Amino acid sequence: MQQPTPDPDLASRELTCAFALPASFYVGTAADERDRRQIFARSWQLVAHATDVAQPGDHVVADLAGVPLLIVSGDDGTLRALHNVCRHRAGPLALCAGRRAKRFRCRYHGWTYALDGQLSSAPEMDDAEHFAVADIRLPEARVAQWQGLVFAALDDSPPFAHLVDGIDARIGPGRLDGYVLQQRVAYDIDCDWKVYVDNYLEGYHVPHIHPELNRMLDYRSYRTELSRWHSLQWSPLESAEELYGNGDALYYWLWPNTMLNILPGRLQTNRVLPRGPGRCRVEFDFHYPADIDDAARRAHDAAFSDLVQKEDVDICERVQRGLASGSYVAGRLNPLRESGVHHFHELLRSAYRVHR
Repeated sequence: MQQPTPDPDLASRELTCAFALPASFYVGTAADERDRRQIFARSWQLVAHATDVAQPGDHVVADLAGVPLLIVSGDDGTLRALHNVCRHRAGPLALCAGRRAKRFRCRYHGWTYALDGQLSSAPEMDDAEHFAVADIRLPEARVAQWQGLVFAALDDSPPFAHLVDGIDARIGPGRLDGYVLQQRVAYDIDCDWKVYVDNYLEGYHVPHIHPELNRMLDYRSYRTELSRWHSLQWSPLESAEELYGNGDALYYWLWPNTMLNILPGRLQTNRVLPRGPGRCRVEFDFHYPADIDDAARRAHDAAFSDLVQKEDVDICERVQRGLASGSYVAGRLNPLRESGVHHFHELLRSAYRVHR
């Protein structure tokens, strides 16, 4: 059998001679489908905070590469990621998050499942031959809980421990466990999800796009550290006491689309979710220590974050238009400032090569 011709755009390159991904990987239906199949079906996704599923019956709903999931804490204390798809005719079991459910009943025909995914009743099925309620249960995805956060994955993904390897040693085991969710904000953006991730992964643009943030960070000391499945950008931080105070700004990116922004007294998580060709949604969850109630500081944090995000949204949408224009030819990456982008692109290239 003739082997496919290697795609030169997917060839691995050293950072010092690296080019960005070409525009074709950011534009159109084929790029969107490729990412769903090769990236999101084979990676861990942030789906909840541990407090969302703390008690038996507490649950949230999620979607992984088109597979609806129901993340639920069972009566036995086990956290599960059940497929939110009834085994009868594919109806949904839950439409939204909830607390203390005793069971899940399909919204379509009333088939009912226990919290562990076992079918417990199927109305009016007595006449069906060779049918036994005990033989039917919901499939499960993989689930992991770490630093107060809950992740889920389908089968083809690396072990979760590999994704976060080394982070506990840097920030401290369980450092974020005591944080609680206080606010969620979302932005719908007219750009491919990878454009947003590219932008996140470098501080090269900070002096040009974020004047207020640039005054807080030390651009000369800004560093990027790379691991197999994540990267860290960090800088000393100096800000007003009513905002963050002084300390380190730690910006973690976890393959492929999760960000952990750790500043003094605050954790902000970002989920970058594809929403079709050339579109994405970014969800920001703001977490603060449970033993500190400072509404004024949270308000300052939300306002400053919104300022920065609107600056990012504007430039990302403009970049997407440039990528879609037909004018752009993949450019060289800056070895000093864009090692995080190169790392991301190499992971993407590796995933795409497997597909080919």
